[in-house]
Amino acid sequence: MAVVAALGAASFTAPPPALASAGAAADGEYLVGRGIADVTGEAAETGMMGYSSFDQKTSGIHQRLRSRAFVVADPATGKRVVYVNADLAMVFQSVRQGVISRLKERYGSLYGEENVLLSATHTHSGPGGYSHDVAYNLSVLGFQSGTYRAIVDGMVESVVKAHEDLKPGTISLGTGTLTNASVNRSRTAFDRNPAADRAAFPGAVDPAMTVLRFRQGDKEAGAISWFATHNTSITNKNTLISPDNKGYASYSWEHDLEGVRYLDNTPGFVAAFPNTNAGDMSPNLNLKPGSGPTEDEFENARIIGERQLDKARTIYRSAEPISGGVDSRLAYVDMENVTVDGAYTPDGQEHRTCPAVVGASTLAGSVEDGPAIPGFNEGTRTPIASIIDALHVDTPSWLATCQYPKASLVPTGLLSNVHPVTPKILPLQIMKIGELHLVAGPGEFTIASGLRVRRTVAEQLGVPLDRVLLQGYANSYSQYVTTPEEYDSQQYEGGSTLYGRYTLPAYQQEYARVAASLRDGSELDRGTAPPDESGRQFNFQTGVVYDNPPPGTAFGGVMTPPDPSYARGRTATVEFATGHPKNNVRRGGTFLEVQRLVNGKWVRTLDDGDWRTTYRWTRINGLTGTSKATITWDIGADTTPGTYRIVHHGDSKNLLGKITPFTGASPAFTVS
Repeated sequence: MAVVAALGAASFTAPPPALASAGAAADGEYLVGRGIADVTGEAAETGMMGYSSFDQKTSGIHQRLRSRAFVVADPATGKRVVYVNADLAMVFQSVRQGVISRLKERYGSLYGEENVLLSATHTHSGPGGYSHDVAYNLSVLGFQSGTYRAIVDGMVESVVKAHEDLKPGTISLGTGTLTNASVNRSRTAFDRNPAADRAAFPGAVDPAMTVLRFRQGDKEAGAISWFATHNTSITNKNTLISPDNKGYASYSWEHDLEGVRYLDNTPGFVAAFPNTNAGDMSPNLNLKPGSGPTEDEFENARIIGERQLDKARTIYRSAEPISGGVDSRLAYVDMENVTVDGAYTPDGQEHRTCPAVVGASTLAGSVEDGPAIPGFNEGTRTPIASIIDALHVDTPSWLATCQYPKASLVPTGLLSNVHPVTPKILPLQIMKIGELHLVAGPGEFTIASGLRVRRTVAEQLGVPLDRVLLQGYANSYSQYVTTPEEYDSQQYEGGSTLYGRYTLPAYQQEYARVAASLRDGSELDRGTAPPDESGRQFNFQTGVVYDNPPPGTAFGGVMTPPDPSYARGRTATVEFATGHPKNNVRRGGTFLEVQRLVNGKWVRTLDDGDWRTTYRWTRINGLTGTSKATITWDIGADTTPGTYRIVHHGDSKNLLGKITPFTGASPAFTVS
């Protein structure tokens, strides 16, 4: 893989000796490891992923994005699994290919396609351009290699940390319900489902939260807390990188409650808050973007995150130990060409899936969370106008019939025969961690579609329904999955169900096959993996030409100083002369520090991964390459009084292309 090869494999030390021995588990049933790493991409002038808005481009960082990894090994069998959840909009096949390739370089066959599950929280406030499919890079102006490298490097690093952290431990499981952090944004479609489906979800929401509690010996090691709600409290008007409500829940547990300091790079408590079947679940409780519980989008992210955190910790405390081994199965399925047995279809008849088609209602977007892809209009004048024009392809009558009643807009499946637009071949995986089974879904499943998949898999495995979860946004991305009844209403989710009315029944059939192999311990025909498309990527985004500080100012120089003093509850603001953040994404580092004077030495107290700070980049003059960094600190009521300063780290690029790091510090000020 050309892109992956460029990443290099020498950034990590050699792996330690294998730990999966009988003696290693003398004090526990499992070997458990956890790790966190930075996956923040390009923080300025890069299109953001999720809302597909051409106007939404990164302009700084509210909080850094993290990858959280858990490795669980069964000493009795030597089998192990890797679970990763990252603060990303989606995990694309491109990312999976890059991560698996890097893990194989380092560990050989220990970690591979079958036993590694990569998932996303589905934040809509991160940089995009890391897919190999045109549809998901379109609004970002193509493939962004800097962001892709940051994501792959960070995911791999989190797994390496988890691997090196393996220790004897135990796993406990708990369940509960949370009813004030989601609302059904597509009730019209949901109400078309049979009574048995609707009865499973009073209030038309999936309130279930499932928590895995990890301990290493007598020490708390981490938690994974699954709950279905869109990670879209922050709207498409925001241009600061943020992990949104689920990221706040993770940060609050790790940083505020467990004392984790990410830049210290030492093992600490890891709290992941992944999504499940959240396709029609919105955190915007008033059913409009940025609204509910309040009218402040960042406060909404905090509140919805805090509600998930509080419930997760309650369940965590009462979780019961589980037993059972670890295992995993994966098959690659061409979702455009599945013949579905009548056992899985509403009318009991055999049906087929279709080549992918994006429906007209997709362009309308979800009005509750934010609009989708704008444009495809005559007169579009952008660097990708020719690509948009190329997508104006008539849908053949046979395909329109297959996709009925979808108002077909773009036959991406046919276009993908020439250039990858949307995926055809998808990884379908089921992972077993003790008594819990994760069905890795490469898309956004509605709560009813997730329920049907879970019922199918639970029946095949012979386990209770609450021991099977639909892990959404996992391993690849293919937009939405609705029930056939929901599909017929052609709301946003139905229009975005790529493979036609029988997409969900096809998933049920193929997951049943994977589940049967897992149950029987048999070999599974893995099918043909999708091709590596890294060599066919384009990028219309202008790179950094050079940087130049304002006249009379050096890089890192203070342009606007802080006030001499602040009371707690106020906001400190400093402006610095800076370079373009694309010069160095500072993965694993920071663009800012809030430092306090302690015994004559400056000590870092906050950085750009913290909730109360922001780093914003602004271009002053494009012709001269002049820009500024505006750093703010919302001084919390619990801030220790004392003397502080704000420090900015950046990198500048000269006309010859040389990149040079710099650091600037503000005058000191007091907080009282």
